[in-house]
Amino acid sequence: MTREEFIKVLEGKGYSYEIEGDNLVVVDDWNVDLRSLETISPGVVFSNEGYVSLESLKTLPPDVVFKNEGDVWLESLVGGPFEDWRGNIEGINNKKLLNFMISKGVFI
Repeated sequence: MTREEFIKVLEGKGYSYEIEGDNLVVVDDWNVDLRSLETISPGVVFSNEGYVSLESLKTLPPDVVFKNEGDVWLESLVGGPFEDWRGNIEGINNKKLLNFMISKGVFI
């Protein structure tokens, strides 16, 4: 999905975003429900105040970052919310682990 296509999806759902350099930062005040998307644009940073639902994703580009306050739902990639994924490591923040895995290309 191109950045322009992703922006149209965000605007169609009424989600707030900002362009910061090469990144498109989702800054909505609540949850971001994009459960039907199978792909998203590279360079997306989720900084919204609630959860992010990306339940149908087939891949995650290696420069997507999750800084949102709630859960990250990746049903098709890990079987549900990432915080409940069986591969999490006790004592390691699950969102930091997710972002590290994304940066290493685990989900492409």
